[in-house]
Amino acid sequence: MLLRASGQHTGDEYDLTAILGSRDNKIPDAALLSAYADAFYAEDPGTLEKARKALHDSVGDAALVDAAGIVGVYDAVVRIADATGTPLEDYKVEISGGLRDELGINDFPAARAE
Repeated sequence: MLLRASGQHTGDEYDLTAILGSRDNKIPDAALLSAYADAFYAEDPGTLEKARKALHDSVGDAALVDAAGIVGVYDAVVRIADATGTPLEDYKVEISGGLRDELGINDFPAARAE
């Protein structure tokens, strides 16, 4: 939601469906980055190791560290929000409805738990 709002502020447009692999995008190594993020949540050390190696071989040490940091921070923020029962603010529910539908976020188990 933040990326969409910042884009509206700056006049930039982002195709957020690219994160789902549903569109061509111009992000270098997007498929490897997505595979790495997915592998983190797969709870299979072999899958994660394979994805980590493939990403490292393509982007090198520094970019792998950046990717790991992003996955780790995102995971921590989501866990904190979930653990504390932090709800989505009413105004965000309204303004993010179309985006959540477009990305299928409302179909996630956590979205149905409320």
